[in-house]
Amino acid sequence: MTYVIHGATGAQGAPVVAALLAAGNSVTALTRDPDAVVAGARVVAARYSSVAELTEAYRGADGVFVHLPVVSEADRLTYAHNIVAAVREARPARVVFSTSGAPVGAGAGGAAAVLAEGLGETGVPYAVIDPLTYLENLLMPYVLDAVRERGVLPYPVRADFPMSWVSHLDVADAVAALFGRPDVTGVVSVGQYPAIDGAELAGAFGAHFGKDVVFEPISPEEFRGFVAPLIGEGPAADVAGMYAAMSGLSDRSITPENSAQRLLGVTPRTTGQWLRDMGL
Repeated sequence: MTYVIHGATGAQGAPVVAALLAAGNSVTALTRDPDAVVAGARVVAARYSSVAELTEAYRGADGVFVHLPVVSEADRLTYAHNIVAAVREARPARVVFSTSGAPVGAGAGGAAAVLAEGLGETGVPYAVIDPLTYLENLLMPYVLDAVRERGVLPYPVRADFPMSWVSHLDVADAVAALFGRPDVTGVVSVGQYPAIDGAELAGAFGAHFGKDVVFEPISPEEFRGFVAPLIGEGPAADVAGMYAAMSGLSDRSITPENSAQRLLGVTPRTTGQWLRDMGL
């Protein structure tokens, strides 16, 4: 089986490549760098901005894993339309799309919703993975340094706000499972269930690092200042806006009905398991 993986050298794509190679599959790693090296995979340079390059990369694939990069929303919309056009032309056997936490429900708007809707219109079998909040967000230096140096875990939500945290490793497990389960279609939510609140999250960090750790709510604007140097001012403002909107919600939790646990038999890692798997 041959699978085409977007962002194969990045945080989301690399774990998918590793999971598929470990299962003995053939992998085509899509990157922006034609000189990139991905051990065990064939590397193909294909830009989101080129329908022709995407079409050539997708043609004959048993599966394609795609997600949208962190760029301006205008560019993301262009890329979404290009991906749909390439899928429609190339007709891969299956597409798995990760929303990366962006909304895709009815009336959601935005590039992720456009891509999900467009894939449905191609007639190509597809599934949508819907992670909510990445544990990898907690790897940012300002979080880990605060844990290690001050015994606090800062994040822009209330301490009593339950969240279904998920890692890129969990998403990769779900992607690999979906490629082997063509009967599972539609939206598959991936994340911890039951959701955990800030105190439970901090407690897991404390148990792993062998120290007392408390959760420290910070404002979305303060969070924006931390992440802007990493992802850029525009995307950082979008992220801060998302967390500001979450302040009016009761939780950010998956529902068991469409979870990876029920549909695929894939149980996401606990926070402690993830910390161990990351070698922290």
